[in-house]
Amino acid sequence: MSLINTHVPAFKNEAFHNGKFITVTNETLKGKWNVFIFMPAAFTFNCPTEVEDAADNYAEFQKAGAEVYIVTTDSHFAHKVWHETSPAVGKAKFPLMGDPTHALTRAFGVHIDEDGMALRGTFIIDPQGTIKTMEVHSNEIARDVKETVRKLKAAQYTAAHPGQVCPAKWNEGAKTIAPSIDLVGKI
Repeated sequence: MSLINTHVPAFKNEAFHNGKFITVTNETLKGKWNVFIFMPAAFTFNCPTEVEDAADNYAEFQKAGAEVYIVTTDSHFAHKVWHETSPAVGKAKFPLMGDPTHALTRAFGVHIDEDGMALRGTFIIDPQGTIKTMEVHSNEIARDVKETVRKLKAAQYTAAHPGQVCPAKWNEGAKTIAPSIDLVGKI
């Protein structure tokens, strides 16, 4: 079952953010765009490279009015130590959210029961709490966050311009398409 165009379920999780512990809930997400980046676990090999990539692109997310949340099945305490000991993770200025009960990873369909960890899943959530994009894949393949930024901007564009669609490889400022019967078979 796809989560696209469904609402984020009610949740309440703790996160480490800019030297403090904070509580993040589904209500926290309302009114702005959000990106959830699920990862298997803190202190792994590939995950710090993805956190660093997100940190290196964080200004683009902020410019687009979006918050980023890294989510693993570890606790917020583990995320504090991870942030303090990994040079790559230490670059993160966004919340590192723990999901030790696995409720959030299960709700988003990325939980691996036999491992107690998450698959790599990326979800873009609109200001009403609706999931607009999802990408889930095997843990040995890390993501490129620039593609997530591109998808965020496409989701924002189509939300602001109903009736328009963003074609393949669309980037901000490029032409979009207004679907009509006249275009069938002509593209």
